[in-house]
Amino acid sequence: MPSFVIAEKCDGCKGQDKTACMYICPNDLMVLDKEKMKAYNRDTSQCWECYCCVKICPQQAIDVRGYADFVPMGASCVPLRSSDSIMWTVKFRNGQLKRFKFPIRTTAEGTAQPDGGYTVDQEDLNSPLLFTEPYSIGTAELPGLKK
Repeated sequence: MPSFVIAEKCDGCKGQDKTACMYICPNDLMVLDKEKMKAYNRDTSQCWECYCCVKICPQQAIDVRGYADFVPMGASCVPLRSSDSIMWTVKFRNGQLKRFKFPIRTTAEGTAQPDGGYTVDQEDLNSPLLFTEPYSIGTAELPGLKK
């Protein structure tokens, strides 16, 4: 269920060169129609449904129709982003509302460490363990098969 823009709500990020959804889309699908000053998804078949554009839109003008196992027909799941968190509002078919608040990353752009501060060597690439294991889970070693 790809993202779509609710034209009545979209203001093209107030005429800037690049809209927030264009900036955040990992597949470069969001485009600004300069004549209408509205964003749109240029190729819905390529949408990853990652919700990045939905979460960043300051006007809440982008939505994704959820899958039935996640958002049953007639229900909705709407994020509202603030400077330090995202508030998800889930509205069920019976009208019941639930809200969940999660912190967002506040690392300045370009300052994230890809390796997270962990050292890696060539042998780690051949290991069945995840990149930071066992250190990231607070143990000296992980259990393995007995030989």
